[in-house]
Amino acid sequence: MFQPLKGMRVIDLSQVLAGPFATYQLGLMGAEVIKIENPNGGDWTRIGDWVPDLAEERMGMAYVVQNANKKSVVIDLKTPDGLAVVRRLIEGADVFVENFKPGVAARLGLGFETVKKVNPKIVYCSVSAFGQDGPFSDRPSYDHIVQGMCGIMLTTGEPGAGPTKVGSPYVDYATGMNAGMAVLAGLLEVQRTGEAVQLDVAMLDTALMLMTALMSRTLSTDWTPQRSGNEAWSASPSSGAFETADGIVMLAANNPPQFGRMCRAMGREDILHDDRWSTAAGRKTNAKQLRETLNETFLTRTAAEWEAVLSAASVPAGRIRSLDEILAEEHVATRGLTSAVEIAEYDRPIHIPAMTFKANGQNHPNTRAPSHLGADTEEVLSAAGFTAEDLQRLRQTGAI
Repeated sequence: MFQPLKGMRVIDLSQVLAGPFATYQLGLMGAEVIKIENPNGGDWTRIGDWVPDLAEERMGMAYVVQNANKKSVVIDLKTPDGLAVVRRLIEGADVFVENFKPGVAARLGLGFETVKKVNPKIVYCSVSAFGQDGPFSDRPSYDHIVQGMCGIMLTTGEPGAGPTKVGSPYVDYATGMNAGMAVLAGLLEVQRTGEAVQLDVAMLDTALMLMTALMSRTLSTDWTPQRSGNEAWSASPSSGAFETADGIVMLAANNPPQFGRMCRAMGREDILHDDRWSTAAGRKTNAKQLRETLNETFLTRTAAEWEAVLSAASVPAGRIRSLDEILAEEHVATRGLTSAVEIAEYDRPIHIPAMTFKANGQNHPNTRAPSHLGADTEEVLSAAGFTAEDLQRLRQTGAI
């Protein structure tokens, strides 16, 4: 199996989506992930109400999605004994991940400088909304707020429409992937230098990086991005969204070879010989008429038919699908994007993400369902050298 992080230990103090998705990816690559939660409820996504029966058991699906392959340990960080336990776990760790508001970890006694003294070779990753410095740094936030602030909502949707949010918490999950990549780089740097690494991963930074083309052009020219609806980023008149007999097909015929293949596949070689559209400049000048002519032909067949015809001609094309449609496709099954885990309180498998890439032809399947709150506390602390008497005392003081 592809287990590049086997033998690595991650102390995970993160909650909700971005941080937990980062540590989930590390777990899929073989790391032992110890998720530290508050004894009084744990990660609040445990009570997410997508499936009420699971929420009642503090195994909400919003939690399950990115917390498989982790061990749940309950520790009250507000108690001296609880902090001492965490520091002891850090001694044997390789990675420490937290997503408190900037400054909170330090006030708790778990800031980078303190943790580095405990473990001089630690990779310390902070995930936050706006980063550890800057005027916004001490603000709390969530995905939809960052979407509103980063500019994407004013470039999404049809011209003249109001701001439109992307329909998935994509900033959260992209930030998690960004943090996972940062941790991998941090581990290599520690290996190279033997010194601790401090990583600062921010949701707003990630959101802007997802808009790199727009960001760079805005900063480098006088251009201001506008809503372009379903049109292609290339702005080619023969790319974007086209109505068909039963739906919409998205296609890209950006360059002359693609345009030629598209016209021939459509049975419209006459378009290639029309003086208005025989050159790229002409197609741009006479874009409206070209779109109208193409649309007339696209309306004669279904979106699925056009997808097949154009794809066979090496013209990028795909009909618009609903999420359940694409998930039912054989291609997605072949790619192995999800694994199923069993939760005792739920009468059907729960599908959660596999690795975001294939290694040696495979995605690593999940091997361990998410733990119930605190289920692994005794196992983890005993392995760290705490005796039965120690555990009893920690329970009495409320540290665990």
